Amino acid sequence: MIKTQVQIPDDLFRQAKRVAADYEMSFAEVVRRSLERTLPSYPPKAADWQPPEPLDLGMRCRIDNDEWRLLANEPDYQPRHLRKGRK
Repeated sequence: MIKTQVQIPDDLFRQAKRVAADYEMSFAEVVRRSLERTLPSYPPKAADWQPPEPLDLGMRCRIDNDEWRLLANEPDYQPRHLRKGRK
């Protein structure tokens, strides 16, 4: 077992001491139990995570970056391949 020091706000300390007294356990036991309940909420982060590869959606036309910007910001915009009168 490791012995350590921590700094906690006065109010939190008083609440933990009250719980320890009410339930007849040591302050250290309150801290241990609190950590045991809290730590599972924080799973280890994967250090080597990479974003997934984009899926090929079978697009038959090329849309450049400027068109993506316009498509995202102007709902009535028609990309080149959907414009009327295209030959």
